[in-house]
Amino acid sequence: MRVVLAVGTVLGRAFYTVDRVHRRLAIDNLRAAFPARSEDECRVICRDMFSHFGRLLVVLLKFSTMSPEQMLACVEFEGEERVVHAHAQNRGVLLYTGHFGFWEINALVHALTLKPMAVLARPLDNPLLHGLLEQVRTRTGNSVFYRRGAIRRVLRALEANQAVAFLIDQHMQPADAVYVEFFNRPAATTSALAALALRTGAPVVPVFALPLPGGRFRMVYEHAVEPPPPDDEHAITEFTQRCTDVLEMYVRRYPELWLWMHRRWRDAPGGEDVKGMFPAASSETADAADDVEEKIT
Repeated sequence: MRVVLAVGTVLGRAFYTVDRVHRRLAIDNLRAAFPARSEDECRVICRDMFSHFGRLLVVLLKFSTMSPEQMLACVEFEGEERVVHAHAQNRGVLLYTGHFGFWEINALVHALTLKPMAVLARPLDNPLLHGLLEQVRTRTGNSVFYRRGAIRRVLRALEANQAVAFLIDQHMQPADAVYVEFFNRPAATTSALAALALRTGAPVVPVFALPLPGGRFRMVYEHAVEPPPPDDEHAITEFTQRCTDVLEMYVRRYPELWLWMHRRWRDAPGGEDVKGMFPAASSETADAADDVEEKIT
């Protein structure tokens, strides 16, 4: 594993050197997120972030060749009893994370120690890579739900007390999003996680996969996110904010493990003042809740 990680570091550093567009985007995002840090500090984090994603790629390829026993020998778990407790409520479990740490590895080993999960994902444009990644993702018993038409499958999985995993840190189109603060800036974020949790009562558990010395990894299951009061007219926005706050806490602790090269913060359509959308979010959240409820019924 040490050799694998070293190869990944070299690969990531190579992309850092040649990919000027994403390098500049990442540095700009880091400067906006950490205004107290110097340009040199942001460059170091950016370089380390590229190195991390090089390691993530080769570690995932390595895990795709390993037996379940070999996978489990490389990982340790923290807080997994929180998932067991969540399943005991018999409403399914909604797991979430971001493009942070070794999230793909977490899904693989989760199925070996707890229960297989369903992973919500976007199809890749390249059919060969898409097929390869789906094969890796499902080799320990997990299933993959692709976003188009996924709500019914998610609801069936929750009704069967299964876990469904979400990534909540990608920019979403305004029709499918609520705006919450992420690093003190408004970010269009999926409303589906909060809407499903509020409609089904499924516990929402944050999950983070961290690297450890010696080529090992720690899977951390945080406390379930407390839902807002049911009479809160901005409940979906508030719930989404609470989930995002936990993700931000981890990204602040380990900034080199998050995907800073993604255009996470974008202007509202039509040039609106996006900050002004926060108080008016109730109409969007109501639409999101109604959309989920329609699919439930």
